[in-house]
Amino acid sequence: QVQLVESGGGLVQAGGSLRLSCAASGRTASNYAMGWFRQAPGKEREFVAAIRWNGDSTYYADSVKGRFTISRDNAKNTVYLQTNSLKPEDTAVYYCNAGLYTGGHYYPYNYWGQGTQVTVSS
Repeated sequence: QVQLVESGGGLVQAGGSLRLSCAASGRTASNYAMGWFRQAPGKEREFVAAIRWNGDSTYYADSVKGRFTISRDNAKNTVYLQTNSLKPEDTAVYYCNAGLYTGGHYYPYNYWGQGTQVTVSS
């Protein structure tokens, strides 16, 4: 079992930045690939970014490429999402996930955090 707790969300003006964190607990948490997803009101949850268990490979949705950066510190069992140049359309609840990264794709397991709200004002 893996438990995930997100933090770092908030209200920011367009063009601003936030650093989201996801603290993972569980004996084998560092063995998993990790991903970030987001869900805006009235919309489906969508993939944002993923990183392999050892951090040597990352994968981004086209909508955030060049603006967001995913990273991890396995010594701290923590995954980060640095969000820059934020836009109002980035407003959503951001969720952390543990899963599988293979063949350039991320496959989420049913391990989710409670989410952290990001609101970008125009």
